[in-house]
Amino acid sequence: MTPGKKLEGLVAAAITPMTPDGQINLSVICQYVDYLVREQNVKNIFVNGTTGEGLSLSIQERKQLAEEWVRQGKDKLDHVIIHVGALSLPESQDLARHAAAIGASGIAVIAPFFFKPTNKDELVAFLQKVASEAPGVPFYYYHIPPLTGVKIRVEELLDGIREQIPTFQGVKFSDTDLLDLAQCINKNGSEQFAFLYGVDEQLLGALAVGVNGAVGSTYNYLGRKTELMLQAFAKPDLALAQKYQFLIGEFLNFVIKLGFGVAQTKAVMTFVSGIPMGPPRLPLVNASEEFIAKAKAKLDSIAWPNSD
Repeated sequence: MTPGKKLEGLVAAAITPMTPDGQINLSVICQYVDYLVREQNVKNIFVNGTTGEGLSLSIQERKQLAEEWVRQGKDKLDHVIIHVGALSLPESQDLARHAAAIGASGIAVIAPFFFKPTNKDELVAFLQKVASEAPGVPFYYYHIPPLTGVKIRVEELLDGIREQIPTFQGVKFSDTDLLDLAQCINKNGSEQFAFLYGVDEQLLGALAVGVNGAVGSTYNYLGRKTELMLQAFAKPDLALAQKYQFLIGEFLNFVIKLGFGVAQTKAVMTFVSGIPMGPPRLPLVNASEEFIAKAKAKLDSIAWPNSD
């Protein structure tokens, strides 16, 4: 990892590789890291999040994965962010302490989603209790209301946040509310927070309102294509950036109609990278052979811009 380097650009939401019998498969993480860096030009990773089935894993499994990603990412990855959110505050605190002890470059936390916080103060109180267990580690809030059901606006959450959480560094914003996102950036630009967008098919829209980067599952296998979109936007060459976004969206629109989730993401990553990602954990079930065949054919059929 690169100490002190700002988290920006693309962050791959790590898939959790599993053996055919459903155990975590640490043996392929080294190959996974090399693939991301060499083939996808992605040097940041978000471990044990939604794509990684983090909430379906035991605390011990989450710790083992965090340790392996930090170990294998040394001198190769810029940032290894560990998601330490849990329904239990003591478990989340335990994971935060562990992430700090192993040298993670950041921790992130979702809102508890069974007994939910009903207002900003309740949510901040929970986040603060977790962040305080890793006082030397950058802290990120993972905002994903479609899954947590916690719809407290991030614009409201950020008001005075550093007074209560001094290590607060930014937000993984996995929602389509670009008004909320834009207000966050407009009001907090001077704080130099990292705003990382989490809806891959709408990244170009988020770039237009000023995000620093993105965390997503597609950067595991479309990282290089998305990086070219970022470069085109920065030039600026909006027409070229749009071409990349439209083509990425064409693939995602196709697979979403077939039924696209973590299991299907594992299947796509397996056939693109050649690294066996294995099955998901129940209640999720394997992608069908029909899905795999159709998704592979669709991805192979896309004609990317000549500059690629």
